Amino acid sequence: MGKFQLGEFEEIVMLTVGVLYGEAYGVSIKKEIESRLQRNVSVGALQSALNRLETKGYLQSEEGGSTSERGGRPKRFFRITAQGKRAIEDTKEMRNQLYNAIPNIALDVKFA
Repeated sequence: MGKFQLGEFEEIVMLTVGVLYGEAYGVSIKKEIESRLQRNVSVGALQSALNRLETKGYLQSEEGGSTSERGGRPKRFFRITAQGKRAIEDTKEMRNQLYNAIPNIALDVKFA
């Protein structure tokens, strides 16, 4: 595996930032993950992941304009960097290698 590693939640956050291209900010990312994956996401866990991914250089953020609906606070928009793209690609390749290495018989199970 390459030097670009993502944990499961980090991968989900990165992919969601890509899905929301141009509109990826905290609340929209949280809603998208919860909607697509039927998985609750705490604001704290999401903010920690976004900060961690930005520190690693996988995401970059910039402030949008402030709005009255947010009490004058600007939204922080995220986008994937070149390193982030590499991290996503490396993670996908690693997962594909693992999936492809599973012998067919290992998945030949019957459900009750």
